[in-house]
Amino acid sequence: MNDFALYFKIGYQHILDIAALDHILFIFALCLRYTFADWRKLLVLITAFTIGHSITLALSILNIISFSSRWIEFFIPVTILVTSITNLYVKKSSGKNKQPFIYYLALFFGLFHGLAFSNQLRSMLGREQSTFIPLASFNIGVEAGQIIIVLAVLLVSLICLNLLKVNKRDYLIFISGGIFSVALHMALQRLPF
Repeated sequence: MNDFALYFKIGYQHILDIAALDHILFIFALCLRYTFADWRKLLVLITAFTIGHSITLALSILNIISFSSRWIEFFIPVTILVTSITNLYVKKSSGKNKQPFIYYLALFFGLFHGLAFSNQLRSMLGREQSTFIPLASFNIGVEAGQIIIVLAVLLVSLICLNLLKVNKRDYLIFISGGIFSVALHMALQRLPF
């Protein structure tokens, strides 16, 4: 297996691994407010998150920045908590706010997630190995996994909102509350002090 395929598979599996539930929950909480009709907004949102995590993933792998993994592992569920809370304040789009706050939040929180991704990737790279192909293919694999999660979120939303006719506000509160409770438990387990 060539390096690209190997690291693509590792990135893909990393994001979809149930042991990486924190990343799955973050993407779920981030995309929960959107439907298939909002695909352009969702594309901007996911792109913002991708830019954020790609920056810190690269900087960390290249040993330009370094943070305590204990703190990063704590901040990941904190990003989920905050994102879940923002879902409670979703209002109908008026069209006036061209760049919702959630886009900036996704970019900022992506920085933390990139540092978490780098922990796994850095442990696999040898010191003498070129990092460009593994870094790029791992990141592309993560993106492929994210697309699957986003599609799953959109499918769940379609079923709940369109087929089951659940009120969107109730749906956001219920699902965000569940995600919040799991993330709070994770955060408390990972307290770095």
